[in-house]
Amino acid sequence: MLPNVGAVPYGSRVDAVLARGGDPPETPATAAVLDVLPGSLDAEGPASELPQGPALSPSRAADFMTCPLLYRFRVIDRLPEPPTVATARGTLVHAALERLFDLPAAERTPEAGRALLVPEWDRLAAEEPELAALFGDEAGRASWFESAVAIMDEYFTLEDPRRLEPAERESYVETTLDSGLRLRGYIDRLDVAPGGEIRIVDYKTGRAPREAYEASALFQMKFYALVIWRLRGRVPALLQLMYLAEGEVLRYAPDESDLLATERKVAALWQAIERARAAGDWRPRPSRLCDWCNHKAFCPEFGGTPPPLPREGGLLPPAEGSMPVPADGDMPLPAEGGITAE
Repeated sequence: MLPNVGAVPYGSRVDAVLARGGDPPETPATAAVLDVLPGSLDAEGPASELPQGPALSPSRAADFMTCPLLYRFRVIDRLPEPPTVATARGTLVHAALERLFDLPAAERTPEAGRALLVPEWDRLAAEEPELAALFGDEAGRASWFESAVAIMDEYFTLEDPRRLEPAERESYVETTLDSGLRLRGYIDRLDVAPGGEIRIVDYKTGRAPREAYEASALFQMKFYALVIWRLRGRVPALLQLMYLAEGEVLRYAPDESDLLATERKVAALWQAIERARAAGDWRPRPSRLCDWCNHKAFCPEFGGTPPPLPREGGLLPPAEGSMPVPADGDMPLPAEGGITAE
């Protein structure tokens, strides 16, 4: 049995110090782009000499399922996206939780977790001055920081980090499918039990999904599980999404059939991306998520005009680096209404 996978209090809420009314749905904690089009090289990866070829991360996969034009803006056009108070809070909490496990087990207390937030924020703000510029005054920064403290406190109601020794934290993983498509991304935490059972843990600082969208929320975790299975030859025993702001945990135990279905879905998704690339057809898909999009000024749905498609460095002739399309290449993608990923 995996350590510390017992009963979890559901439904608790962070106090009103977390002004959630204006927060967007869960968004990636970092702005790193982990996807490239066929034949291009992604300079954002952890290695200086990454192999050439098509690659996909769960965040960008979710972008395409949410709105193909959003995928284009982020992967092809690479339009800048300034940080927000919500994404900054997520980045801070993730960083502090990673550092928490640097401490000896007995010292991983709520007090220690809170104490980590200040130096981690100072480090992040020094590395990215845009973060410090988010706050117009000290009162606004103090209120925001208090909400991060509340999230950290809520984490300790969900599990006892003194009982855990993660095998890996903020781990970059990558595998190549038989098709040539590389799947890659960063996993918040990998726990490995003495018997070898693997648990994949992902921290979320945004809202937990409604029940109808739990399967969509799990897509990211199944994506990571597929990568780990291909890398280690073992299906992870448990996928665990921790919604820290709301004190809720979503767990799922995958099996091989789940991961094979995920692999087929990812392959179909990439085929759809390739068709859009070859045709230059990146259609917007309006939804309520548009309220939080940074690129409305370029979106036809809001009277904007997308920038011209790049001719070099991002788009290559269809024959160069293209993936083979199997007989079922025209299969429709499963509906994913409202997938979001951190």
